[in-house]
Amino acid sequence: MPDPVLDRLAKALGAAAPPAKFWLRPLGWLSGASAQAALAAGRALPLAGGAAGLAFGDVEVVIRDAGTETGMATALAPIAAAREWAASHGWSERFEALIATLTAPRESWAGMDFSRPRLMAIVNVTPDSFSDGGDHLDAAAAIEFGKAMLSAGADVLDIGGESTRPGSLPVEPAEEIRRIEPVIRALASLGATISVDTRNAVTMQAALAAGARIINDVTALTGDARSLTLAAESRAPVVLMHMRGEPRTMQDDPVYASATLDVLEYLEARIAACAAAGVPRAQIVIDPGIGFGKRLRHNLQLLGQLTLLHLTGCPILLGASRKSFISSTVSRGEPPKDRLPGSIAAALIGLDQGVQILRVHDVAETWQAIEVWRGIRQGS
Repeated sequence: MPDPVLDRLAKALGAAAPPAKFWLRPLGWLSGASAQAALAAGRALPLAGGAAGLAFGDVEVVIRDAGTETGMATALAPIAAAREWAASHGWSERFEALIATLTAPRESWAGMDFSRPRLMAIVNVTPDSFSDGGDHLDAAAAIEFGKAMLSAGADVLDIGGESTRPGSLPVEPAEEIRRIEPVIRALASLGATISVDTRNAVTMQAALAAGARIINDVTALTGDARSLTLAAESRAPVVLMHMRGEPRTMQDDPVYASATLDVLEYLEARIAACAAAGVPRAQIVIDPGIGFGKRLRHNLQLLGQLTLLHLTGCPILLGASRKSFISSTVSRGEPPKDRLPGSIAAALIGLDQGVQILRVHDVAETWQAIEVWRGIRQGS
């Protein structure tokens, strides 16, 4: 019989014409031997192809509801009961499409598979980044830091020459290129996989010519009219991040109907725009943009509901390292470099929700946390 809680949710959906606008959030987590047994018995499904060993046995049906604090109403049920509910209301097509997206394997990206979580190390060649501004402004210092991050376990070095911290002002592309080009050339010559953190097409082009392989754009390729064409023509893998507004003003009272659903729908629209321009979905990783145009409650909601973003069908990158929501959560005002414990906590929350890439400042410490997490999950 259909779940009575889901029946109540169906009433909340009302007489919406098919396909009804609802989403599925995977829950009821299993890992290791428990996941394998449940998968074999048909009681669970693999998340994103099961590469990280995670499976889910329940789904939370989600709809928009302006009358709630989070902007959504939800109901939890085992997958079989939710499937029966969807069928009984004529919504099987959407239900099965969502399930197919949640369970489909994620393709290799930038030469990396996702059989294990990947680490992207932050290399800021800037005087004013929120956490380490000035630490690696000198090219030689940035190169040595990048080498150390590779030795510590980084899979990707994310090199940027412009701070996008709240309140920051734009940097001219010529200056941005002057800062990062020698660093990219030196580290790429060592065989490192380099990502360029920029919102300027001319900087993207110079970085790719210097040996970068990935474009990481906080504006999701909207900040420069030429960037989308460049990404398509270069066939470079890209990271599309959600940001409300632009860095100088993004924290000026950002408002969301539902932070998670608004971010999800924005990223889905950007993926569609990229596909239409010639950037294949397999080349795209998405980033919810923790701290970019979001208040504390928005950041915490997103971190608690990251699994909804698997509905994009793309791997997820989480960049929560040292961000101000950590000190805001505990109300102690810790400076960025004292936020490692909170950064690790956010990273582990991400891993438990199937995040494939962690963008971090503290590579060695996060690598150790990942390995312990993997050991526990594989043995459970």
